[in-house]
Amino acid sequence: MLNLPNKLSIFRILLIPLFVATIMYYTPEKDFLRLAAVGIFLLAIFSDALDGYIARVKGERTRLGTFLDPLADKLLLITVFICLSIVKTLPPEFKLAPWIVIIVVSRDAIIVLGSAIIFMASGKLNVSPTILGKITTSLQMGTVLAVLLQLKIFSPIMYTMIFFTVLSGLDYIRIGSRLFEQNNKQHPQTTN
Repeated sequence: MLNLPNKLSIFRILLIPLFVATIMYYTPEKDFLRLAAVGIFLLAIFSDALDGYIARVKGERTRLGTFLDPLADKLLLITVFICLSIVKTLPPEFKLAPWIVIIVVSRDAIIVLGSAIIFMASGKLNVSPTILGKITTSLQMGTVLAVLLQLKIFSPIMYTMIFFTVLSGLDYIRIGSRLFEQNNKQHPQTTN
């Protein structure tokens, strides 16, 4: 049976198509769709904070939740970043360049691939975000809101987010390499 934090993570995943629909059909004449996208994204952020709070405070952490929560975050942010780079009706100064999306998606792909390799090698995976990872996720959410709200401070937020995305990606590679080496020392592979 799913607990409330896991239901909130699933709810966040279900918000993704709604966000895509609102932002993909946005035009300056239909500005209410941009505002709807802001509302949907804020609801997703709130559900993320709420599911984490409930899981910690009420002790409702589950094995499913340790995978589902970061999966929901990654699916949401990757989808949103891709949408914000391809929507042609956003003002040019608020459109995300493809190279920014490549950095964001590459970091998450490296994390997911590294986690899969560690899990296949060891049969277990202890998923816990680092402080750099949390800062990066917050800055990515801030960048999305700066685009959607068309804030003048968009550029500084975006470049700070890019810096932390690269930095946290390198940090996760370092952590993953260390975990992989530890696993190999504990379980050396034999060859025939």
